[in-house]
Amino acid sequence: MDPSLAVRETAAGALRNLSACGGFEVCDDMVTKDIMTPLVALLKECSTGLDANQLSPKKRRDMDKNYIEDIANEAINLLWNVCECNSTAVSIFNKEGCLEAVLHYMKKFSTNVDLAISVANCLQAVTEDNPDLLSSFNASAHQVLETVMLCPESTMKHVLLRTLIAGTIWNIKDTIPPGSLGSMVNAILKVFSESLAIDAGETIIHMNEAEKNRLKLPAEAETEENISDVIDNCAWIEDDMEETPKGKARRESDVSDLLPSDKWELKEVTALLMAQQTALEIIVNMCCSEDPSDEEWEELSSSDESDLFMENSYNEGNGLLMSPLCLSDEVNSAFLNNLIPKKILEKTAFPNSVALDICMHNPSWKPLIKKLNAVQCRALTCLQSILLVSDVDCLGGASALQSLAQHLSQLIFSKTELLTDTEFLEAITSALRALLQTMASKNISQCMTAEQLLTLCEAGIHSSNASVRVNVVSILGISGSVLAKGQDTAETLKMIGKFLLEVAMKESSLVVAGEALDALFDVFADGQEAEKAAVQIKLLPALKEFQPVFKMRIRKEGKGQYSTDQLCVLDNVKMNLRRFIAYQETLGKTPT
Repeated sequence: MDPSLAVRETAAGALRNLSACGGFEVCDDMVTKDIMTPLVALLKECSTGLDANQLSPKKRRDMDKNYIEDIANEAINLLWNVCECNSTAVSIFNKEGCLEAVLHYMKKFSTNVDLAISVANCLQAVTEDNPDLLSSFNASAHQVLETVMLCPESTMKHVLLRTLIAGTIWNIKDTIPPGSLGSMVNAILKVFSESLAIDAGETIIHMNEAEKNRLKLPAEAETEENISDVIDNCAWIEDDMEETPKGKARRESDVSDLLPSDKWELKEVTALLMAQQTALEIIVNMCCSEDPSDEEWEELSSSDESDLFMENSYNEGNGLLMSPLCLSDEVNSAFLNNLIPKKILEKTAFPNSVALDICMHNPSWKPLIKKLNAVQCRALTCLQSILLVSDVDCLGGASALQSLAQHLSQLIFSKTELLTDTEFLEAITSALRALLQTMASKNISQCMTAEQLLTLCEAGIHSSNASVRVNVVSILGISGSVLAKGQDTAETLKMIGKFLLEVAMKESSLVVAGEALDALFDVFADGQEAEKAAVQIKLLPALKEFQPVFKMRIRKEGKGQYSTDQLCVLDNVKMNLRRFIAYQETLGKTPT
């Protein structure tokens, strides 16, 4: 709150950087030390002064700077960071009526898109799971958001802005009248579809070329007088080096942004990739329903489908019971109208090799590689969600799913070094697991060979990520249960059985070991080939020997290491192990 505008901006910027770099711990500390009181006061004061021209037009031109908007931008980013990390900050945001001030900044979107993007990021954060804020969204607030979402500008920054605002409107969908919900959901997904339709690789190539052409112009326009000035200042510089200090001086004079203003092409590509990643993340959220009510849980637990629900809704890697996935009619219709599944599939492909090469050999563009890979991984996660909630016919039928299986196989095996990339491996195995489950439930023949499956599982089972290990044993269970219904598959079933037995007995995580046992139950549940393979690998004696060990591990390791939900699932596995052993014994599969 210093009287000097320059000091205010610098202080707000310093706190913004601290909140961004320090994460939860620093943000919590800031809120404890009451950062919100001066921050809210600053935001409201800037909002009031936004339209009041505090500097004369001439002075503002001379300074080439709008202090009020620049201070607001730093303050909004600080507010975004602390609200994303601290629930008390969100409560203060609600109570102090910050929404009105923040939305006032959004009205500057046509002249200051950077400020608008900061506001949109903040709004998306504070509207997520915040029912107390919903009553503050009146008709005027909706009008502001809808105006921005429908703005026609085609820059990548505007693509990002529209995407973030669409995400905010989705967060506050409960404030939309039922009669308007269908059209609003369609408008939201239209924004996402347009964002995902842009080819990031081609954009990188185009923007990099634009940057090269732009940087050539000052060099070609250099006059003898300019050269003379440079030589006078640095007499030791050779004639052919005269461009360097000129360019260097321009860059050093611009320290106001994280990315200098002479990197506008890079900023555009960065904005596009952030827009696509955001769109994909929100689509995943759109696939998830609200938590089931107590009555729904009670009804579900007494039904024949409860075991299937528990199996499908348990997220083993994180040990969480997830909400059942479903699509409302409005969302499902909008998905198809805007070709969302097709757009998601396109984003699962590897980034353009030419674009990757450009990024690899340009230090300032190199961070884009990580963002390109992040978009691919989010697309794979999105694909998993779509597979879980969509009808097979909506996805294009059996042939489309078989093509998708081949596509995922190519992604996995075309670059074997990616089998050590944890984020990619988790995303691809999650998508493949959902796909194979869908195909198996509809009796659609699967395309991956046993050798490919085992290669994937050998790589995945050594991952440090428990979710990856859970996915690969589940994939083997799904594929094995399909093979068990065929003919002459005993040898393959033996390989799968041995692999799963070893995982169950040697795996350090009880959750993964439990998943391996579940997979064994599925593979060897019935069928002559399965019975033959079970005898040859001595499955029954091995499980009988392992049963007391598994019980003891649950008793010793369970308390303190695993959540209540995880222990509930493990108890189910323990019970199913007893039943499976009894079932095998009735088939006459006793030790020799």
